[in-house]
Amino acid sequence: LQEVTASSRHYVDRLFDLDPQKVLQGVIDMKNAVIGNNKQKANLIVLGAVPRLLYLLQQESSSTELRTECAVVLGSLAMGTENNVKSLLDCHIIPALLQGLLSPDLKFIEACLRCLRTIFISPVTPEDLLYTDDAVISHLMALLSRSRYTQEYICQIFSHCCKGPDHQTILFNHGAVQNIAHLLVSTSYKVRMQALKCFSVLAFENPQVSMTLVNVSVDGELLPQIFVKMLQRDKPIEMQLTSAKCLTSMCRAGAIRTDDPCIVLKTLPCLVRMCSKDRLLEERVEGAETLAYLIETDVELQRMASITDHLIVMLADYFKYPSSVSAITDIKRLDHDLKHAHELRQAAFKLYASLGANDEDIRKKIIETENMMDRIVNGLSESSIKVRLAAVRCLHSLSRSVQQLRTSFQDHAVWKPLMKVLQNAPNEILVVASSTLCNLLLEFSPSKEPILESGAIELLCSLTQSENLALRVNGIWALMNMAFQAEQKIKSDILRGLSTEQLFQLLSDSDVNVLMKTLGLLRNLLSTRPHIDHIMSTHGKQIMQAVTLILEGEHNIEVKEQTLCILANIADGTTAKELIMTNDDILQKIKYYMSHSNAKLQLAAMFCISNLIWNEEEGSQERQDKLRDMGIVDILHKLSQSSDPNLCDK
Repeated sequence: LQEVTASSRHYVDRLFDLDPQKVLQGVIDMKNAVIGNNKQKANLIVLGAVPRLLYLLQQESSSTELRTECAVVLGSLAMGTENNVKSLLDCHIIPALLQGLLSPDLKFIEACLRCLRTIFISPVTPEDLLYTDDAVISHLMALLSRSRYTQEYICQIFSHCCKGPDHQTILFNHGAVQNIAHLLVSTSYKVRMQALKCFSVLAFENPQVSMTLVNVSVDGELLPQIFVKMLQRDKPIEMQLTSAKCLTSMCRAGAIRTDDPCIVLKTLPCLVRMCSKDRLLEERVEGAETLAYLIETDVELQRMASITDHLIVMLADYFKYPSSVSAITDIKRLDHDLKHAHELRQAAFKLYASLGANDEDIRKKIIETENMMDRIVNGLSESSIKVRLAAVRCLHSLSRSVQQLRTSFQDHAVWKPLMKVLQNAPNEILVVASSTLCNLLLEFSPSKEPILESGAIELLCSLTQSENLALRVNGIWALMNMAFQAEQKIKSDILRGLSTEQLFQLLSDSDVNVLMKTLGLLRNLLSTRPHIDHIMSTHGKQIMQAVTLILEGEHNIEVKEQTLCILANIADGTTAKELIMTNDDILQKIKYYMSHSNAKLQLAAMFCISNLIWNEEEGSQERQDKLRDMGIVDILHKLSQSSDPNLCDK
């Protein structure tokens, strides 16, 4: 290091010369020495050139030419490695450059902006450094009118530093839309492109921005029309893709209808074109991911996409050919593509998940694509968490098909890798994987048995204790599906696994979804007479307590109806009936709901009564007498006059 740095030392020494002219020449020589030379950049940083350059840049006494050359050298140092950028940040380069933007000299401003741009596009620079002072954003907006270079660099800074809704709002409130819109028709391609990128990050998942963009016009033309022109095949790919992203965001935000010709005839076909194997890896990834987002919630767009350019078959190439046909001769490119092939697989899984979200025929086509199930199964165990998540999403989408659950899912024993994924995955994967498990546990699914044998009950019971709401819902939902028409042993295992404390915990959960699914589970557990009697003999006291708790609480009609249905199931048991008949509090509640203003609750309460009074069952006479004494018959007389035919019949 000493030898190497010794040869570079004279560059730094000259920065301290007393003659300003020599200092300027020293900076210019340094500029020429570091261009394209990473080793030289590192040496000069080690030797402490950065603090001195920043000092000269900030000195009022420095000539504008010297200050500009300092900014250029600093920009060149920032072009090197990430460590270089870290060193520059440690020397507080950003405040110094932002200060420089207040100078009246345009060339100096452009040099500062170019350097800021290079620093902000580095992954090691925190975006928030741009937003520490509101005045900075206002000043940048004002500088947009100065030159095509200020326009290009400022738009590039904005598009790189706009991460998430808070940043979008700040830029939007500072007039980003109005200030940047006219740049879309600039004579400079670079300016048009950076302005377009700005809009694509400003509008992403942001209804406020999207709704504003629809009505903005430049030279008498509305922005959506300008974006559509930029989508045309003769435009550079980067421009086509970015304008497609703008239109996609606007469509998803509801600013453009999903059946608008600019979506159906322009945006969707453009994104499908990006999935072709002639395109570069990044373009194929971005094309597929954007298309997946565009069609995610609209079945008509899913159908359109599925029949455009053989898309379903074209996506199969994402697993086979990481490099585009044109890149095969380029060794460097080939190496890059092999390293990034997992991004293609992730994008393909995402798009398959969106394509198959609603339509049974599309799901069938996807599953019949060569080796599709094997690919998903492999995806579930990949090292990249993004691929695993996308593969689970794809599986979840396909698991909505009854036919596929019975066939392909069974043939490939999909449940095995799925159970493995559930063992110790991060929450975002757990949520989708547990939703998929819910589908695999439906009563017509042949996977139900083996899943049970592999320890699913324990796993699902632990999910019901999660802090994460979606996981609690899925855990209890899967148990509910599992208990449906299940044998007694499974039901007992579920009750044992959950424990009474946990059951009460779930019944007092603040989320109505959790509560409804827990009641659904109880209802499924308490079906068929021997099961009802068995469970009530072991857990009767606690279950009756839970029912009382809910009927007395502040709950909606659906919750109370479900609870009364559970009571009706208990009333259907042979010995379980007695738990109701000996509980005057519960009997009074049933009576109260028979006269309720809501017909659903009245019907559910009458089910309880009818299950208690069957003549052919032992003890029916005593039960009828007791209910008669309570005044139930009078209520029934009144209800038989009801205008509601269902109540009348019952």
